[in-house]
Amino acid sequence: MNKKLLIAIIIITILLITLLIYLINNKKDKYDLKIYFFNAGKADAILISKNNHYIMIDTGEEKSSKEILNYFKNNNITKLDFLIITHFDKDHVGSASQIIDNIEIDKVLQSNVPKESTYYDNYLSSLNNKNISPITVEDTYQIELDDISIDVSGPNKIYEKNDSNNSSLITSFTYKNNSFLFTGDIENDRIKDYIQENSNQYDFIKIPYHGKYLKRLDNLLDNTKPKYGVMTCSNKEGCEEETKEVLNNYNIKYYSTNNGSITVLSNGNKIVIKQ
Repeated sequence: MNKKLLIAIIIITILLITLLIYLINNKKDKYDLKIYFFNAGKADAILISKNNHYIMIDTGEEKSSKEILNYFKNNNITKLDFLIITHFDKDHVGSASQIIDNIEIDKVLQSNVPKESTYYDNYLSSLNNKNISPITVEDTYQIELDDISIDVSGPNKIYEKNDSNNSSLITSFTYKNNSFLFTGDIENDRIKDYIQENSNQYDFIKIPYHGKYLKRLDNLLDNTKPKYGVMTCSNKEGCEEETKEVLNNYNIKYYSTNNGSITVLSNGNKIVIKQ
């Protein structure tokens, strides 16, 4: 064989092998699950996406609607597969009507404890205008995000104390070797019941109730054993120091939205958090 031809074949072979290795590693390291926490103050507005499929958990207050819709526009998001309203406090349902009015939504999941307010009325009106019948979750409802099965769980009883917060829908899922838990604004009574009913551990947790200190938070973290956490706090109030102390005791690396929006990325094996 011609020596120059042999050298050319060797070089081409090396280049092809290098390209193949790059493509394999790139696929392996691709962070195709994204969780975006809007900087919405003391409010929840969370967007979960994977391969152009989208789930939104809560919508923040009404004043956050412009920022949320601008984010959708800038990222070419025109449709939500699911909108989950964990409960009907204004810091969770405040922007819901504007989002429903402006974005196509396949299904809406909601808490089983209504709470009368202008924001709730606007939410119902927008659903009616779009001919959307919300699904009220009282037990556990399973949904799909691309190839991920997600459990959305409601309370199995009515709470006499703090019924709105304690009725929050809890969302959880596992993507390959990474697991995630979103707790809404559950308080002590619901935490107690959750621990009795669940023994799953999670890599990531959305800390309940905006970083407010809860006496059973210690029990929740001991039960779920997360490595990472996010709190949705306001610039004015921040997150309570007692809550931070509990998180530190469990060596949880935590972030809070009063320092800006937060992006959580996962390739199913590794979690990366950016702020």
